[in-house]
Amino acid sequence: MRISVCILPDRPFREAAPTWWRAEELGFHAAYSYDHITWAGLPDSAWYGAMPTLAAAAGVTARIRLGTLVSSPNYRHPVPLAHDVVTLDAISEGRFVLGFGAGSPDADAVVLGQGTPGKGWSLQERGGRFRESVELLDRLLTGEPDGRRRTTFHGRYYEAIDARLEPGCVQRPRVPFVLAANGPSGMRTAARYGASWVVIDDGGVPRQERTEAWTYSVLARRMEQLDAACEKEGRDPKSLGRTLLTGFSLLPTMESAQGFEDVAGRCAELGFTEIVVHYPRESGFYSTPRHVIEEIAPANR
Repeated sequence: MRISVCILPDRPFREAAPTWWRAEELGFHAAYSYDHITWAGLPDSAWYGAMPTLAAAAGVTARIRLGTLVSSPNYRHPVPLAHDVVTLDAISEGRFVLGFGAGSPDADAVVLGQGTPGKGWSLQERGGRFRESVELLDRLLTGEPDGRRRTTFHGRYYEAIDARLEPGCVQRPRVPFVLAANGPSGMRTAARYGASWVVIDDGGVPRQERTEAWTYSVLARRMEQLDAACEKEGRDPKSLGRTLLTGFSLLPTMESAQGFEDVAGRCAELGFTEIVVHYPRESGFYSTPRHVIEEIAPANR
């Protein structure tokens, strides 16, 4: 089981830099960051761009993998996003991971005035944009079958006209995709293109209704659905990583080191290969006991 962290982009980098450096020192597999214009959890707080933050993080680290968890079509067109990905993979010398999902129906898409006023895109359109974005990102970052890196694509939602991405990714054939999906079609996209699939630990129900047992049962069911999606895509289910982003449920993941071990153990039994915890903040969301992150770190286990 790989253990990774998620560091919110809510502080100027001169203040946040030691956190990124410390995450590497503690031996975490990867350090991710949210990619939003704004985030509902901190609507009135400072919030910085994920891509510049990750570029800066690459400059103060040398080994830890870095990535978004997750970017989305809500305000990321595949062509400029692919250009950023190639650049970040170069800056980090092959350590970048692209986490990508359909995104939420509010916040980023609504800010840009997209979809139904005040509601963003419909569930169907968000799913369609996700699938089309992943297909185009794969083509842009991998290159055409004849070796060219000039991509032309005409989709329902996106187009690319002779889009040139030289020299391509440091990681070949391209950076790994960690794809968020809950429905059958999205899971098939994850099975077709993903190095890993990512899901949050909320169990898909309102917070007041969540219990540990319910959460684990929902996660187990989603694992079965993912296996079925892999089989439909002709992929060995064991070849697809399974990433759990924690912090959204009542699971005692960061209350204590023992709580983390219990959750991680249950998740490993379900088939997860990576568990992501949030690096503790001073207050508000994810303000968990600071000593726990030190105790659960791979370097100290």
